[in-house]
Amino acid sequence: MHEVSHEQSRRQWLRRSTAAAGGFLIVKPQAVRGTQANSKVTFGLIGAGNRGSYDASIAHADPRAEVTALCDLFDDRIEQAIQRIRIQGRPAIYKDYQKLLASEVDAVIIATPPYQHPEQLEAAVQARKHIYCEKPMGVDVEGCKRVIAAGRRADPKKCISVGFQQRYGPVYLEAYRRIQEGQIGEIVNARAFWIGGDPFKRVPYDDPKIERLRNWFCYRDLSGDFIVEQDCHNFDVLHWFLGALPLRAVGYAGTKVRTTMEILDHLTLSFEFPNGIHVNYEANQISPPGFSRVGEEFTGRKGVIATSRARMVHTKGPKEVEEIASKREITFDAIEQFISRILSGDVENVAERSALSTLIAILGRTALYSGREATWKHDIGV
Repeated sequence: MHEVSHEQSRRQWLRRSTAAAGGFLIVKPQAVRGTQANSKVTFGLIGAGNRGSYDASIAHADPRAEVTALCDLFDDRIEQAIQRIRIQGRPAIYKDYQKLLASEVDAVIIATPPYQHPEQLEAAVQARKHIYCEKPMGVDVEGCKRVIAAGRRADPKKCISVGFQQRYGPVYLEAYRRIQEGQIGEIVNARAFWIGGDPFKRVPYDDPKIERLRNWFCYRDLSGDFIVEQDCHNFDVLHWFLGALPLRAVGYAGTKVRTTMEILDHLTLSFEFPNGIHVNYEANQISPPGFSRVGEEFTGRKGVIATSRARMVHTKGPKEVEEIASKREITFDAIEQFISRILSGDVENVAERSALSTLIAILGRTALYSGREATWKHDIGV
């Protein structure tokens, strides 16, 4: 990887990361030239696979928005997306995402394979669209740097949101508020985990190029491996709640079951964050059906807060445990807030902080692949 910036840049990134960990770039409503409050926000979907169709279906079901354009290389994906999103009539169909960006849609959802995110986010910024980009921000350091640069060049009147939906989930926001208020005291330790089954089944195709594109998840250069593609969610929560990037990482990983793919199927990592906070991380995609454990735990001097998409659990003492359950799947909160920000003008630009969270995953992956301790400056060039 191309090494730039060295120690000064790394320190600057750490300072920016810490300052931005709990906040957004906010612009006053009167500064925004955009969709009228009594008009629907028009959406184009770039990448009409399962995740993109799901995100777009939430946007389309919102009375303030409608999906009017779809872009995908494969006709079957387009047809499945039309049915899943429940689009009445025929949307505009594109094979070239640049042509969709040249259309009159107000906003785009980018839900293509991860290796395409930097290029397409950059193009959407250039086209002056509101952007909801699925995670991760890229599969390598150069891609993440490209996203950061694009975010800094973006029109301040346009919203750039990212599919780190925990940032918008009510139970996560409540947990973060309690930690910031000191309700569990000083954080002294944390851990996180994503343990579950294989979310992707490889499908054979005669054409090797089509096979790679349709089975992108199986390839390191297209997905970033599952630590980047999936586990970046946990790392974004750690980045947010701890208010910093880790200093170093070390770990072990391997492939025990999923031998037909290029990627790992289990891993264990240990991160050191500033102030001597050590974070253990464990993930696998080989657990039998019916078992999963996904979330984070933050241990303070006065209590523990555990977070997940389903609930927040605050342990205050031996006989005092408070649980708050999520009322719905938190992607709804993320998409609905994205639409609200477009209409109100209180836009956010989270490109940089989301790229930094992705880089935590890349730091961990570097440690796993190399079999030794990885640090920012010496191993991933930041």
